[in-house]
Amino acid sequence: MDNATLLQQFLDDMLVEHGLSSNTLTAYRHDLEDLKQHLETTGRGWIAASRDDLTQWLQGLMRRPLASASMARKRSAAGRLFRWLAANEWRDDDPTSLLETPRRGRRLPKVLSEADVKALLAAPDKSDDLGLRDAAMLETLYATGLRVSELVGLTTEALDVGYGFLRVVGKGDKERVVPVGEVALDLLARYQRVSRPVLLAGRSVADLFVTNRGHGMTRQNFWYIIRRHAREAGIRQELSPHLLRHSFASHLLNHGADLRGVQMMLGHADISTTEIYTHVARERLKEVHRRFHPRCQESR
Repeated sequence: MDNATLLQQFLDDMLVEHGLSSNTLTAYRHDLEDLKQHLETTGRGWIAASRDDLTQWLQGLMRRPLASASMARKRSAAGRLFRWLAANEWRDDDPTSLLETPRRGRRLPKVLSEADVKALLAAPDKSDDLGLRDAAMLETLYATGLRVSELVGLTTEALDVGYGFLRVVGKGDKERVVPVGEVALDLLARYQRVSRPVLLAGRSVADLFVTNRGHGMTRQNFWYIIRRHAREAGIRQELSPHLLRHSFASHLLNHGADLRGVQMMLGHADISTTEIYTHVARERLKEVHRRFHPRCQESR
């Protein structure tokens, strides 16, 4: 069987049997297409690939300007594919089992200051239907720490205004319940009552957030929205929806939130993923100390 067909079967199996998200599958396809091209230059495919072939591929990747996280993801994708090939008896071995995994650096996520978040949330014009929708989306994102895919994937049934929570479907179709603050709840209620019917113009869709054409909001639409309002708010930092998720977690911990609770709200399977935000909080404390402690100021 040719490389392309085997790759597609692997991706189909990852979707059906393991419930990997579309974003993860897209990344896997991109990474494994890269490896496939390398193997084709050697005249071999998935079934005949050797450990040396994979080592050469990794060495080639290291010469590219790739982040360590990207390197680790590519290595992980290759490992998963070859384990699948062995489990399905296309191969007798997994040539990635003895490969050295590239070290993954621990880069601290960037976050917005609380003042910048406040300016961003105040930017949309709430007297306008689109502005009220944007305000509800931004406030919800910061109030809950959702991933942007989770935000735009919300349905009207996901929101329980009375109890003050959202039912969210995250990675791997895992469902979790996330509390929502009063400000976000008020905006969501106003948006559903006032703006959403106008934007739908008689259409009926399950999506909670809709465009001015009455369709469900997309990641691309929201990316444009958040960057536009960031400019209006005078925020110079490059902004993305995920930056509000980082800010949500960091600000909660700065104000004394429990790490395990933040983990549950973010939907992290492993608490070690959440722990990175404690490092952000410590770095922020160091910065404040350097800026304002009188002995540090005297040394400048």
